[in-house]
Amino acid sequence: MAINKVMQAALKAITSLEPDVKKSYKMERQIQVLTSRLRGKPKDYNMWDHQVFYEDHAIPVRLFSPEAEGNFPLLLFFHGGGWVTGGIENYTGVCADLAKAVNCTIASVDYRLAPEHKFPAAVEDCYAVTREFFLGRIPGIVPDSITLIGDSAGGNLAAAVSLMARDRGEFLPQRQILLYPSTYNDHSDQSPFPSIRDNGTDYLLTSRRIQSFIELYRSSDNDLKNPYFAPLLASDFSRQPRTLLITAEYCPLRDEGEAYGEKLRVAGNEVEIVRMMDALHAYMMLPPRFEHVQQTYDLINVFLQRGTLHGKT
Repeated sequence: MAINKVMQAALKAITSLEPDVKKSYKMERQIQVLTSRLRGKPKDYNMWDHQVFYEDHAIPVRLFSPEAEGNFPLLLFFHGGGWVTGGIENYTGVCADLAKAVNCTIASVDYRLAPEHKFPAAVEDCYAVTREFFLGRIPGIVPDSITLIGDSAGGNLAAAVSLMARDRGEFLPQRQILLYPSTYNDHSDQSPFPSIRDNGTDYLLTSRRIQSFIELYRSSDNDLKNPYFAPLLASDFSRQPRTLLITAEYCPLRDEGEAYGEKLRVAGNEVEIVRMMDALHAYMMLPPRFEHVQQTYDLINVFLQRGTLHGKT
């Protein structure tokens, strides 16, 4: 559905009420958990919890699988929330619906959040879980069937894990799906990307909020130059997974996400970049009946089944 003048005015009014995430992130986390509980437990598929142990802590992983016999391809999912909010609880519905829509097992990773655990805690947790799955230590999971997927900050983490995997040489993902990912380090008016200015004030996710997330996530100014923090700053984009990268028309992160896809493509990787027209950031949090969510399911199915997409680029 197109964003008409009435809807645009409503979005602007809602966005103007945006709280200061530096003060509200704990309350936002609580609200997200409560909202997920109101939705109820998933139906028509199996759900179980697992843990991956890394250094001095356990990383929770929640798995979802269709109710059918046999092994299914695995989507290793990193949730959004600006590295500060979000988690397996409030993404339970999203992941369960996705498992059913694409007939895959979904493994949702509950990585440590900032500001209690700053960079690189989140990406190291995601790498540790990915390593565990790729080295065949999870029963019933075939490493060649694994696809990394993440939305927003989770898309950032998926891209960073792919770069890290190549650099460390322990395993190499073959596929990744990046949904409206954050890939750059500057979301101020000085950003080189027009979508920060065009979409950064009136469409729910603001450039100010992104900057606040960045400040809470980083441990020092040096982090801003680290490609595992901002993948678009990598000096080498070669040997990366086959990539489906989906952006949203009215998302402030749109242009930096598409720029990352172009960097991957120029380096010789197979990449499909799809801009979801009339969509807002985080639209995958909506119920499956929404058109943009259904279109994304279709794109993911084609990507997983055939390897070649024919979408709008």
